[in-house]
This record gives sequence, C-alpha cells and structure tokens, in this order.
Amino acid sequence: MKKTLCAAVLAASFAASPAANAVDFDVRITNLTNGIYFTPFLVAAHPAGNSLFVTGQPASANLQAMAEGGSIAGLVADVTALGATIVENPAAELLAPGSNTTFNINTDGTSNDRLSIVSMLLPTNDAFAGMNAVEIPTDPGTYIFNIPAYDAGTEANDELLTGGGAPGAPGMPADPGGLAGANGTGAAAADANPTVHIHRGSLGDTDAVAGNSDLDSRVHRWLNPVIRVTITVN
Repeated sequence: MKKTLCAAVLAASFAASPAANAVDFDVRITNLTNGIYFTPFLVAAHPAGNSLFVTGQPASANLQAMAEGGSIAGLVADVTALGATIVENPAAELLAPGSNTTFNINTDGTSNDRLSIVSMLLPTNDAFAGMNAVEIPTDPGTYIFNIPAYDAGTEANDELLTGGGAPGAPGMPADPGGLAGANGTGAAAADANPTVHIHRGSLGDTDAVAGNSDLDSRVHRWLNPVIRVTITVN
C-alpha cells in the first residue's frame, strides 16, 4: 500500500485551496449522467500520504471488487485501518440519474485532511467514479469538484448484461433502469491498458435484441464528468 490504499485517485476540475484540516463540512454528491446509476458510495476523510488508487498502476483487489461489483467492504477495511472518518452509502440506495445526496462530516480531533470518494457506475463492466485524496479546504465557503469516471482495467468492456459482478466474472451486474437489451455479442475486447485509466465511456447500440452491446446508446451513453462533489465548509 505505499501509504496507498490502492484504490482511487480522483480528478477534480476545481482544486481546493491549501488547508490544514476542515473540522465540520457538508458534502453533496450529484449524479450528472442521463442513464447511469451509482452503487453505494464510500466517502472517507483520511490522513495525507494515502490514496485509494493510482492511475497508470494496476487496481488493487479491493478496488477491483468495487469497480466490477460495487462492493466497498474491502476499501472500508483499508480506510478504517488508517483511522479515517467514514460515511458509507450516504444515499441509502443507488444514486439515480439527476439525483443527489447530502451529508455532514466532522473531523475534529483527527489528522484526516484528505477526502476520497468512490462508486461503481451501473450498467458498466468496471467503471467507477473516483475522487482520491483531495485536500479538504478549511476556509468557510463552497468548493466544487467535477469528477470523471475511471476504468479499473480489470475486465473487458463487453457491455453484456450477464449478472456478472464478482471479481473476474465477465459481464455487467445489472441495469437498474431496466432499459438494457440482450443477446449482444460483445462491444470490446480486453483493455489495451490494464491499469487504472480514464474511462472512454460506453458505446451501446440501438438493437435491443442483438447487436454488439446490451446497452442502449440513446440512454446509457455518457461522457466525463459523471458526478459533482460540492463541499461546503461551515
């Protein structure tokens, strides 16, 4: 772990100003997509020098479990070992397109001055939104971060709805919106880049009973950013 939680470095379009440790702040996560749902989020305020993943490096087993099947249990154990301040599944369910969830974090008495957030995109093979070790601002105010999706690099993006979700099991777990097709032949082979990298988005097609993909390009197509994280320091 290289002081690295090996599971998520986040790209923020707006960098917070240098700060020590925000004691009390609100976080709002907004789904910016048209047809993508997000599995239960892991939100962790943790000490500097740690990260959940590193782009250009292979995903950890715990990151893979989250990116392919939405399981955050392994990553929760990782950040718990750091003494992190943790919020699990703040939306209390899948975060639907256009929806948001807001919650409070208080890091008083800790050295937890970095914020990481991860969640799998459904329906995808191994795409996840990742905000990784961003410095938490301390000056009162509102700070906005637009977050892209990453490809864990652990599974081919075949875009086939097979119920897969266990690490190493091919295919996508589910389409919560119920708008996917079936009987696709496979949209893509194994990733040319087997490390964590920016996701190139879903392809889909318009054939609900055959074609290459089980995804509908008119519904499931998405581009970055996929979520917005708004931090309000009180």
